[in-house]
Amino acid sequence: MRQSETFDAIVVGSGISGGWAAKELTERGLRVLLLERGRNVEHQKDYKNARKGPWEYPYRAGRTRAMVEAYPVLRRDYPLNEKNLDWWVNEQESPYTEIKRFDWYRGYHLGGRSLTWGRQSYRLSDLDFEANDREGVAVDWPVRYADIAPWYDHVEQHAGVSGSIERLPQLPDGQFQPAMPLNCAEEAIATRIAARFERRRMIPGRVANLTQPLPGRGRCQYRNACALGCPSGSYFSTQASTLPFAAATGRLTLRTNAIATEVIYDRDRKRAGGVRVMDAITHATTEYRARVVFLCASTLNSTWLLMRSATDVWPDGLGSSSGELGHNLMDHHFRCGASGISDEPKDKTVYGRRPNGFYIPRFRNLFGDKRAYLRGFGYQGSANRQGWQRMVAELGVGGAFKDAAATPGPWSVGGTGFGEMLPNHANRAFLDRTKTDKWGMPVLAIDCATGENERLMRIDMMNDMAEMLEAAGVRSVRVTDSGYSPGMGIHEMGTARMGRDPKTSVLNGHNQVWDCPNVFVTDGSFMTSSACHNPSLGYMAFTARASAFAVEELKRGNL
Repeated sequence: MRQSETFDAIVVGSGISGGWAAKELTERGLRVLLLERGRNVEHQKDYKNARKGPWEYPYRAGRTRAMVEAYPVLRRDYPLNEKNLDWWVNEQESPYTEIKRFDWYRGYHLGGRSLTWGRQSYRLSDLDFEANDREGVAVDWPVRYADIAPWYDHVEQHAGVSGSIERLPQLPDGQFQPAMPLNCAEEAIATRIAARFERRRMIPGRVANLTQPLPGRGRCQYRNACALGCPSGSYFSTQASTLPFAAATGRLTLRTNAIATEVIYDRDRKRAGGVRVMDAITHATTEYRARVVFLCASTLNSTWLLMRSATDVWPDGLGSSSGELGHNLMDHHFRCGASGISDEPKDKTVYGRRPNGFYIPRFRNLFGDKRAYLRGFGYQGSANRQGWQRMVAELGVGGAFKDAAATPGPWSVGGTGFGEMLPNHANRAFLDRTKTDKWGMPVLAIDCATGENERLMRIDMMNDMAEMLEAAGVRSVRVTDSGYSPGMGIHEMGTARMGRDPKTSVLNGHNQVWDCPNVFVTDGSFMTSSACHNPSLGYMAFTARASAFAVEELKRGNL
């Protein structure tokens, strides 16, 4: 084992949370080591498919039999394709155990899933922060909206979130760039929904795509190729947004192909002393020392690392004294809603490929509405004119057929519900010591399922969307439920929840591990409940807040 240099802080993971931790800590004067277990991805240079057309792929951007065999999890849904296969984990090298089906879609490379996320960016409100306490579910959040609002402001202005001011109590407004407007068909439908329903609104999605340039980043080009990497830096990613600022301080050291295998715990000081790291290529081990450690490796990976740490003190790992480490795993359940056909406006179509759509904020179990289930859901969707593909199923020849194929068809419009999944102690991840990965570490076993609350909610998720479309004059409306298994939302949360009591939670209100206060966990694992919104903006805000707190605590000598 090789001893290496000492840093002020070590950040494990370079995705959305890790990039923010690196930026905030370096800008506040700390010398930071940023660890990424996967390969380096250089901004612009390594987005090799970003400008390719479908005809430039050997398999027309589809999937092959070899891909299907090599990626048994990824093949379950849309992410498996030829275009961005390099952004996904090698499943043969990094297996896991499914007690119940859980679709774990991971990206082990610099930037992580900040290169592939959907960029939808929403704030939680006090309706979300207070829900557990109000309803007697799980434990109370140790924070309220007023604690986080300034940090939402802070991260939105740097990340660049476009959106509209709506003054909705369930969806707080933010520091927005101008919204990507609804298209003409969506605008017409939104107007009819607002006229028919008092509490339902169709608004532009709030998305981390620039509509105005920021330093080093250009505004969105409406290419809708975000998952391939953005050469103009128009959407928020570690490479485009936080890493350049951290590097500019001169206080950042980056190590890729560096797998954090253990947080080193000093039982006498009751503090972490650093991180033990394995080189992913040579398997050589190095110990890096630091005064503070930030775990930002993504929900399940950070918890997996905690479970492998300080086992001589706590058999179930660092942070496990409450019995909650690994428990309360959540996702957002989705893949159900409704769609239909609109014939208006007949004389207009879309220009460009907007990487966004509409959003319908939560309206159930709010403002006097009471359902047979707890919490609620929002919708994401869009309206687009049908193209030549609609003619493929039609058997035709000749000029009339060609003319029809070259003419825009009617508008297809639909929305998919994203529903809140309640925290449940029984939904958990734990070490499977009967199986190891390529690097000899015991893999995670995942045991997670939705329950009756989610089942009841999905009925409304379908019927409410159909009701709105029909009220807006959309025809041929049909409800759909494509089926859902936890993990498919790629919004895994929980497993190291925040709380007010070390007996019932893993972290305190500043994202510190109760058992080891110089370890902070700021990825999705800290979430005490999931709300129904895309969670990544919250990870940014909580990470920035925890970083500022950590620096002040270091100055006070408390860490």
